[in-house]
Amino acid sequence: MSTFTAIVHKEENLYVAECPEVGTASQGETIEEAIDNLQEATELYLEEFPLKQSFRPILTTFEIPLHAA
Repeated sequence: MSTFTAIVHKEENLYVAECPEVGTASQGETIEEAIDNLQEATELYLEEFPLKQSFRPILTTFEIPLHAA
């Protein structure tokens, strides 16, 4: 069993989920659906293109002045 990251954001009426370790993405009407679809897409992708090495992305935050946004 391997653990992967899901980054989720909303685009209009859908949620988009992306897996940075693999580069897969999917969408759904709910966050849960988007993640479920991402999990399925990632499993199918890895069946065809197994990962040669495992890495964990570095997750951090940064700030910008409010007037720049």
